[in-house]
Amino acid sequence: MCDEWTAADNDRHLGAMTRRSFATAAAAAGVSVLLPSPANALAVKGRDVTIRTPDGNADAYFVAPASGRHPAVLVWPDIMGLRPAFRRMADRLAQSGYAVLTVNQFYRSTKTPFVQAGESFDQPAVRQRIEPFRKALTPEGTTRDSIAFVAFLDAQREVDTGSGVGVTGYCMGGPMMMRTAAANPARVRAGASFHGGGLAADGPDSPLLLVPQMKGRYLFAVAENDDARAPGDKDKLAAAFAAAKVPAEIEVYAGTLHGWCPPDSRAYNPAQAERAWGRLLATLLWTRKT
Repeated sequence: MCDEWTAADNDRHLGAMTRRSFATAAAAAGVSVLLPSPANALAVKGRDVTIRTPDGNADAYFVAPASGRHPAVLVWPDIMGLRPAFRRMADRLAQSGYAVLTVNQFYRSTKTPFVQAGESFDQPAVRQRIEPFRKALTPEGTTRDSIAFVAFLDAQREVDTGSGVGVTGYCMGGPMMMRTAAANPARVRAGASFHGGGLAADGPDSPLLLVPQMKGRYLFAVAENDDARAPGDKDKLAAAFAAAKVPAEIEVYAGTLHGWCPPDSRAYNPAQAERAWGRLLATLLWTRKT
């Protein structure tokens, strides 16, 4: 999960690339050139939206193919929030035939964007800025949000409500994905967590306890250094899904660091991120099953 341990671990493994050189490279390259479009990519249209929730108005980005109706996907970003990298990831998913909503999970505290190009959670000042936003989130709030976000998706003309909904979560979004699936079992049919944190935590609010309420198929793509920190978590997840008879693909991605999937991350691993993206597309096919 994203904390001081993550920052220190990334520093040890990525010492050759300083934060300053990473920021310069990220700003110069831009995320658009790092993510290829899929073969036979559909034309898409995106728009900024505001969603009314029980706790206020959430800002978000919605994008879908320019014509037709398609399965919906809800995206919970990592701790750096809704930003250009996640907009590009949403566009790419829409090009593969999905209506995608990427939300600002911190809307109770701030609008997006709240980070600048090249900033990283590794930077103490950035962590200090974001931590109050994270503390304002609760499991109950996430559950309320998920119901509002799924309802918003189902009301969009681009969404095929005859198909199931997919949910993805990155970093802190992993538990949010699980809470969404458990709170919306009649709609969610596929979910994916990428370097998710706290998935098998102890306590009465553990996402692990929600597995029996989840339907469909799930993907858990685990960073190698996250697994080294909590090697038992993957086994707890596997046991919980097996007991609930819910299919789940759980894999530690060799050579990856926490945060390896978003293309603007200092830990970005292009080869493994592409492999994880392919497994995401395979998992989302379950949204099309009746």
